[in-house]
Amino acid sequence: MDSVQRGLAETLRALHHDRTLVLPNAWDAASAALIAQAGAPAIATTSGGVAWSAGRPDGHGLTRAEMAALVARIVQVVDVPVTADIEGGYGPSDDDVAATVAAIVEAGAVGINLEDSTAPGGPLFDVPAQVGRVRAARDAATAAGLPELWINIRTDVYLFGIGEAEGRLDDVLTRAGAYAAAGADSLFVPGLIDLETLGLLVKESPLPVNVMVWPGAPSVAELEAVGVRRISVGTAIAQAAYAVARNAAVELLGHGTYSALEGGLDFGAVNSAVTG
Repeated sequence: MDSVQRGLAETLRALHHDRTLVLPNAWDAASAALIAQAGAPAIATTSGGVAWSAGRPDGHGLTRAEMAALVARIVQVVDVPVTADIEGGYGPSDDDVAATVAAIVEAGAVGINLEDSTAPGGPLFDVPAQVGRVRAARDAATAAGLPELWINIRTDVYLFGIGEAEGRLDDVLTRAGAYAAAGADSLFVPGLIDLETLGLLVKESPLPVNVMVWPGAPSVAELEAVGVRRISVGTAIAQAAYAVARNAAVELLGHGTYSALEGGLDFGAVNSAVTG
């Protein structure tokens, strides 16, 4: 493990404590380079966008090795910390998670997202099983020489509507306590944007809380005000970029005009972002 990667890991840790960390998620090397140029202090990948860029679906559509190779390309073009979305760890067992963490550390990333859902839509791993997976991630990072790896543990209780609505906050808090004890560093709760509920979660959670936002969600300032410490956008920027591609093609093929291409970045700006 080189001192540069460990330094980036320490930087990522500090970013979670200095202020609310806002992460516009990247999906390939060029998007990561441009997001870093825009001022992002760290780069978070989106598993969906990374998979789509390789012509695969989200939800373990990539192999572990393919995902790690794509993350390595992102690491190579930015000078800021990179945290990688490793979905469910590319397999259900502790050993699967450990192998994925080892591959991600080798790729140069200094943080991960790890889900507690067994498949898109659920069900979730029970708490003891997910605790074992978190511990495996922490042990693998330490064995790889990066004990500072930031583990952002994702629970999909709200995203997939697991259980009765009135019991979801308690479920998340139970999981947060267990995951924290197992070595997680922050709690990612996609699907939850209600400010009142977030305020309760932030107050009771032993881990700093990460929220995923989209158009119509509360603003960064509103989320900061209730104590949210990390904000990301998942696949939203990738979806917007792909919308431009499709809309431009529809216009070009159907009308022979080009207005959808207005506002694009200068060729040189994009090219220079990925030129060493």
